[in-house]
Amino acid sequence: MPHSEKPGTEEAPVTRLRWWTELPLIVLVYACYSLGRLVVRGDVSDAVDHGLAILRIEKALYLNAESPLNRWFTHEPWLGIPADFWYASLHYLVTPAVLIWLFRSRAVHYRAARTWLMVSTFIGLIGFTLLPTCPPRLLDASHGFVDTMAHYSSWGWWGGEASAPRGLGGMTNQYAAMPSLHVGWALWCGVILWRHGRTRTVKTFAVVYPLVTTIVVMGTANHYFLDAVAGAAVMGAGLLLAAPAMRWADRVKARFLPRPALPAAVASAAGSPDVSAGCQTSAGERIPRQRHVEPRYGPGAEPSAAPADTGEGAPAPAR
Repeated sequence: MPHSEKPGTEEAPVTRLRWWTELPLIVLVYACYSLGRLVVRGDVSDAVDHGLAILRIEKALYLNAESPLNRWFTHEPWLGIPADFWYASLHYLVTPAVLIWLFRSRAVHYRAARTWLMVSTFIGLIGFTLLPTCPPRLLDASHGFVDTMAHYSSWGWWGGEASAPRGLGGMTNQYAAMPSLHVGWALWCGVILWRHGRTRTVKTFAVVYPLVTTIVVMGTANHYFLDAVAGAAVMGAGLLLAAPAMRWADRVKARFLPRPALPAAVASAAGSPDVSAGCQTSAGERIPRQRHVEPRYGPGAEPSAAPADTGEGAPAPAR
């Protein structure tokens, strides 16, 4: 049964989801997302132009935080190396962990949260398609950015091409910087943990994780600040579209999938007339409904419980 944190405040019970149907669905969605990033590479010159345009906008608005952060991470290995590990791994570990935790212990909230994440991911894929963007680390060196993933590559499993393992850099789209789903997914994790976590430790992590991820993606020169803003905006749009997406999925499911048959006992009870004079036992015996009798008080007598109506006659008068 779905877990209810506060009785009377949760939504109505829904059909329980099963892990053997959820896991293939999530794998399919992530495979489509990864394949879409790989196939839709965009033109390199357009991607560079888009990246430079974002950089000019940030400088005009004094939002160019990635430059000082990148210099700091490059000159301080004790910051740069952990940041590279953070960027290369937590994106793929924390999000599934939160999904599993939500599925197991907050099942009533799982479907809405999962739909929110999936819809936002597909919106992000549209962004990669329409606006291929060169990240700061791939701009000309004259712009002053250093690819910390390549700079500290001897410390990790990644090579000089994004966070992919060595030799697999060609299997990723390095121009899918806008929006930043590293930030978007981290924000999703933070909101879910803040809303449904119970301990102070969980709520603290809910705040720290998306904030540190935003700093990391800029300090490693993988994203601009506006990429992070766009990632948060994508999650907002996904949140607004999650409920319509679930209604649409329910209509499709009701139209194309047969409804499960009711158990025989439930179907029999649903089709039987209401028995107002009592309840019906399995053997067909009717138990008469008890009648409330006001207690009678004699002179100087204590109140006594009224005898139950057994159906064999009225109770004896009080003496």
